[in-house]
Amino acid sequence: MRERLFELQDLKYRDFQAGLIPNIEKDLFIGVRTPELRRLAKEIANDEDTIAFLKDVPHKYFDENQLHAFIISLGRNFDETVGAVEAFLPYVNNWATCDQLSPKVFKKHKKELLPYIKKWIKSKKTYTVRFAIGMLMEHFLDDDFDVQYPKMVAGVKSDEYYINMMIAWYFATALAKQYDASIPFIENGSLDAWTHNKAIQKSVESRRISTAQKEYLKALKRK
Repeated sequence: MRERLFELQDLKYRDFQAGLIPNIEKDLFIGVRTPELRRLAKEIANDEDTIAFLKDVPHKYFDENQLHAFIISLGRNFDETVGAVEAFLPYVNNWATCDQLSPKVFKKHKKELLPYIKKWIKSKKTYTVRFAIGMLMEHFLDDDFDVQYPKMVAGVKSDEYYINMMIAWYFATALAKQYDASIPFIENGSLDAWTHNKAIQKSVESRRISTAQKEYLKALKRK
């Protein structure tokens, strides 16, 4: 598998990518572009060798983690897919792999997914928590929304940048989709000051927030 990834290597892209993910050493990037990784994932998803690859964790290279995430995301059986996610999450070590891990089958099994999210969001691992918040943002801000979900996110207290950035992203999206239910969390100072202000910043930058709402949010910034 590693040999196939090196056959797809793009050194300029490797250098660019390494700059976006500073917590991973540069020599741990191969430099495979995302479309190539997605194509490879689809090609090998059902191969016998792929099962061995998914079990061979932790992977050495960032690109191997990305490929792993894309393969899992193609799963069609909920139980098998959520099991694969649980096995992989402890080894996710960067925001990009965390955010690329997005199984399509979860959309059809939200009721079954929710207990896992409630467990993941209490994890001590940065990217497991980030993933849980991302799943709430992706699957539970529309018809399946309930105010308990932003309460869960607001209840996460962390010094980790990549968790707090996801919390801010979640609330900016929640304000765009569920403004009336979400604005009290900003009004009441439910988030720490940095995350609070970052959520407002992202909201103000959004085209989905009205001008009046943006002006009100700006007035809620904390110093």
